[in-house]
Amino acid sequence: MRGDLEWGTIPRLVRAAAERHGEREAVVDGRTRISYAELGERVERAAAACLGAGVEPGDRVAVWAPNTLDWIVSALGAVTAGAVLVPLNTRFKGSEAAYVLRRSRARLLFVTGTFLGTSYVASLRRAEAELPDLEQVVVLADSAPEEYRTWKDFLAGGDAVGADEVRRRADAIDPSAPSDIVFTSGTTGRPKGAVITHAQTLRCYDVWSELAGLREGDRYLIVNPFFHTFGYKAGIIACLTRGAVMVPQPVFNVDTVLANIAAERISVLPGPPTLHQSLLDHPQRDAHDLSALRLVVTGAAVVPLRLVERLRGELGVGTVLTAYGLSEASGIVTMCRRGDDPATIATTSGRAIPDTEVRVDAEPGEPGEVLVRGHNVMSGYFEDPEETAKVVDADGWLHTGDVGVLDERGNLRITDRIKDMFIVGGFNAYPAEIEQLLGLHPDVADVAVIGVPDGRLGEVGRAYVVRRPGSTLTADDVIAWSRREMANYKVPRGVEFVAELPRNASGKVVKGELRSRATG
Repeated sequence: MRGDLEWGTIPRLVRAAAERHGEREAVVDGRTRISYAELGERVERAAAACLGAGVEPGDRVAVWAPNTLDWIVSALGAVTAGAVLVPLNTRFKGSEAAYVLRRSRARLLFVTGTFLGTSYVASLRRAEAELPDLEQVVVLADSAPEEYRTWKDFLAGGDAVGADEVRRRADAIDPSAPSDIVFTSGTTGRPKGAVITHAQTLRCYDVWSELAGLREGDRYLIVNPFFHTFGYKAGIIACLTRGAVMVPQPVFNVDTVLANIAAERISVLPGPPTLHQSLLDHPQRDAHDLSALRLVVTGAAVVPLRLVERLRGELGVGTVLTAYGLSEASGIVTMCRRGDDPATIATTSGRAIPDTEVRVDAEPGEPGEVLVRGHNVMSGYFEDPEETAKVVDADGWLHTGDVGVLDERGNLRITDRIKDMFIVGGFNAYPAEIEQLLGLHPDVADVAVIGVPDGRLGEVGRAYVVRRPGSTLTADDVIAWSRREMANYKVPRGVEFVAELPRNASGKVVKGELRSRATG
């Protein structure tokens, strides 16, 4: 049965998972291990505390914290109380967080104490932002400034709220009600909040779990940040639908990933290609037992074919899949199917998920804007009909702003963001396509391409390259190799070597930073 029809809402999914998987392990967070039954109890207690704090159905509740058990419990607790979850990016500075809090009119904020040496509380206070709607801040720690509450104190505030009251509130939620507002990563301009409903979330991530082959008892290392759809929905929600074990990892560190895979017998590891690349290239890789790993789901415009082959060949990963999504389409648009050949998995993002449509605004086989229609498309940007109308047309097609090509089997290959395209002497050059080609070079570990002004051709490509460890690759080598492997207008005219590419917290390369470096 479809996820949205079986459970209807996220609170009902949480309750069903607690009943169905009871004593099975649900979350491993450091030394803390809890069962599904315990997770259900903790979520109900957090929901009771939200009711005790005056949270009303439809109120926005924000969470600004890294991947931890507390994030899972506070977020699901708020949603169980009928609130709309607003996840905040852990890379945000205080003023950026304040913008989203103000824009969403959040009434309650759960915030981590200190993370990566940064006090989020201090950062928010330094921003000195006017937040008239924010009534309470709960610090997920043992201590909190005077005007804020500790997590323990907040939970105690729900002790007088009965289980029946929590159940009534949860059961009153309509599947068509918003479950969360995901603010777009905003690599350009101000972030906008995509509104997604309970039914959409459950339908999409039941489908994701089905296509990926996620199973009961799978042990899933969640490195993708929870504030991102890939972490929260393909992570927490997907695990709840199947009874898999969640092992949240707060910071991406390849040594910790290796240690976790070995110690926790991790079987599922979704993440960006850079995560899997750094795993394969780690000098200590063979010292860790990675044999339990069986499922990898990755996604980006560029997934080197060699990466897919190495994951299968060197690590024995049975299933490697690629997918494509964006916040405005519930984070999932297309996905490869198990059994697809390595070339399809590496060069495309698969086919439209069931009961949705994907088309490209161009002649067959030609690049054009990717359009999406179906149950995955957001109900709109939060309180912004003007911006919504710019991207969702009268026929319900979401204009993604991504450029892609559809093959005869319906597989989508993303070639770029429309705004990233540059024109070399009259030819459209798509950075992602050039990056895909450069990624085939044996000495290139990571690469990003931008267009820079050129007196003769209008614009030309410049490549920012991360070399593989021990490589002595030069700019001339890259250019000479490119001339052999790609059309002349695609060949980068400049090459700069960098230790790493600038990425936002969602793992996307921040091309704006590279452009300012190129013109600075």
